[in-house]
Amino acid sequence: MNEQKSISYWRGVWLEFKKDRLAIISLVLVAFLLFVAIFQDFLAGNKPLVLIDSGKYYFPVVTNHKDLFGIDIKEKYINDENSFSIFPPVKYSPTENDLFNVLSPPSADHFLGTDDRGRDVLARMIHGARVSLSIGVVAVGIALIIGLFLGSMAGYYGGKVDFVISRLIEIMITFPVFFLILTILAFTNPSIYNIMIVIGLTGWTGVARLVRGEFLKLRKTTYVEAAAALGGSDIRLMLKHMLPNSLAPVLVSATFGIAGAILVESSLSFLGFGVPPPDPSWGEILSQSQKYVDFAWWLVLFPGIAIFLTVTSLNLIGEGFRNAIDPKLKEG
Repeated sequence: MNEQKSISYWRGVWLEFKKDRLAIISLVLVAFLLFVAIFQDFLAGNKPLVLIDSGKYYFPVVTNHKDLFGIDIKEKYINDENSFSIFPPVKYSPTENDLFNVLSPPSADHFLGTDDRGRDVLARMIHGARVSLSIGVVAVGIALIIGLFLGSMAGYYGGKVDFVISRLIEIMITFPVFFLILTILAFTNPSIYNIMIVIGLTGWTGVARLVRGEFLKLRKTTYVEAAAALGGSDIRLMLKHMLPNSLAPVLVSATFGIAGAILVESSLSFLGFGVPPPDPSWGEILSQSQKYVDFAWWLVLFPGIAIFLTVTSLNLIGEGFRNAIDPKLKEG
């Protein structure tokens, strides 16, 4: 019975969500970006997807071969008549330098041009999608774990526990988050993992406040009081009866949080505090445009569009999800 109610509820949310065309288009776009992030090595790289040489089959991308027979794969097999090879659509590695094509505009060889080291911008954009999306997802995952724990404790126990956690939330909110992140990163080694952790550790307050509010409402409901009267432990009441009914607004907040984390990472990379080179990220590509903005317009346009579309799409998904959960918000 409970399972059927849960399924019907989420099905109703999905049916309401589908009415929002912008949210559906945004969901398709984000799904496409996830596909690009997952299969980046099959879309851009200087290793063949399939290689047939002397009757033997090789799959360098899957098996991660650096070279075959001591000879560079791309140099030997891309135009070798004695072998057959299938390369990714973009035949360049994101870290492959070409000093003869520095800051080249978009062309048939480099669809989105090259940067100041001759690296293919499209290849770096494709590989940068995984960096940007993974930072957003992992950072929000860390924030969700902290926020769910502290928010549920404050809302369930109330009293002194609620007082202490609420004051902690208020203290964290008073700090300008972006400058706090900059300060922490200034004293740590620049890495993608540190960026994920720092953004996650500074972004949990919104989730905690939402969960606290939901728990404060739910702990006085009949089914929670009945479960407590039957001898249910605190952990069982929180995890089985209260937390599942508190997740809807949290998921909305998580969607907005991923967009915010991507924007923060892009800003950090633009300022030089982001993902260290040679790892690509959209913000890092955009930061190169500062020196060449007068003529290398492609270094500004393409990563800027990618960041804008991703952040906007995630925000539209969050807004559509919020309206689907509570249609009254849409009417207002």
